Amino acid sequence: MNLNEPINPQRVGQAVGKYRWTICALLFFATTVNYLDRQVLSLLAPELSTQFGWSNTDYANIASVFQFVYAISMLFAGRLVDKIGTKSAYILAIAVWSTGAVMHAFAVPMGEGIASLSGAIGLAVIPVSIAGFMLSRAVLAIGEAGNFPIAIKATAEYFPKKERSFATGIFNSGANVGAILAPICVPLIAALWGWEAAFIVIGGLGFVWVAVWIALYESPEKQKRLSAEELAYIRSDSPIVIDPMGSNVEAKKVSWFKLLSYRQTWAFAFGKFMTDGVWWFFLFWLPTYLSAQYGMKGSAIVLPLSVLYTMTMVGSIGGGWFPSYFMSRGDAPYDGRMKAMLVIACFPLLVLLAQPFGYISFWVPVLLIGVGASAHQAWSCNIFTTVSDMFPQKSIASVVGIGGLAGGLGGVVMTKIGGWVIDHYKMIGDIHTGYMIMFAICAVAYLVAWSVMKALVPRHKEITDL
Repeated sequence: MNLNEPINPQRVGQAVGKYRWTICALLFFATTVNYLDRQVLSLLAPELSTQFGWSNTDYANIASVFQFVYAISMLFAGRLVDKIGTKSAYILAIAVWSTGAVMHAFAVPMGEGIASLSGAIGLAVIPVSIAGFMLSRAVLAIGEAGNFPIAIKATAEYFPKKERSFATGIFNSGANVGAILAPICVPLIAALWGWEAAFIVIGGLGFVWVAVWIALYESPEKQKRLSAEELAYIRSDSPIVIDPMGSNVEAKKVSWFKLLSYRQTWAFAFGKFMTDGVWWFFLFWLPTYLSAQYGMKGSAIVLPLSVLYTMTMVGSIGGGWFPSYFMSRGDAPYDGRMKAMLVIACFPLLVLLAQPFGYISFWVPVLLIGVGASAHQAWSCNIFTTVSDMFPQKSIASVVGIGGLAGGLGGVVMTKIGGWVIDHYKMIGDIHTGYMIMFAICAVAYLVAWSVMKALVPRHKEITDL
């Protein structure tokens, strides 16, 4: 099909095929594997902390290595995706992060080598177990940093703007499915074959996904399974001009400095910085919270975590659909998204009630935190989609990478603050207050983020000069 010829609206309105949803399913499963791999450590943290004598600060340091490396890698991952393309980038990313996931099983022997090397060159010797897990988390982070820039770019390639937030909500819900499956699978595998096996088995799933991706994915213009009608529908609101040889004439390198000159980039980056840390806190600290506050360990946390992350899956998909309500009433995609995000930003305020009413039952904080975590996922699929609302496809992954760097740094800050605050209040015998402070930060982060984003970009303005 020649994309330079005008699109026939009547043909676009006909049944256009559904292969784009196959691509969405692939992104969903990739994100599921992504979150399965990163959740293994948090679920085994109580056991590993006892076995290796970690404090909350030690655990926060291990988690922070992942977040810091993830943040830096996001910046370069976005650039790499825009350079080598969606298909190759995903193969590389999952191969690296699956290798990193498996490396955790050998963390202690690796740590012995790192500790010996540190001593030999006169550096402070990091405890053996901590050093090995830090290295493993770093490799995992490098690979996992590619997931969202690649998935957002693939969504922009395969979906028209009006469907992108919904598609993003669907694949983003893979994070919640991974978080639901992890507390079911990880303790079981660890109980049967040991904690090392949990990292090996879960880490190996990524290599299976790569084989399916290679078989099913091509860019839309090269995808033989995609009908001409569906391709026209995908390009109906953002056509890409293809030259006679079939190459994308948009493919022109855009510098980071150029992208940083736009308020739209800073709005996205600030929104990510303020809110990504909330999700990191929920993801890494919930098992520890339930253990510290309610004495729950192992299989006892499976049901509450499963309920909580089931709620977040609903939030992700529902949040992806929510802007369409405003669009159906006449709002442009970006304006509808921002209205939806304001409503979503109010829900995390319920997390403020988690500690005051936690004495009733552990289910009270679980459900209230579940509302906050659901709101985060609804927020996340929309803030990601604002990038494709405002930037051309050639720069989407790079902008997502910049925002990912900001979000990762926000995650590092939140995790370090969490470690310090919780250790301090635990030491003085008032850990309840420590968690109350952290939940208060989580509750207000979204309204602060939305307010600054709206101030930076008060009205939708698409970038056209890249």
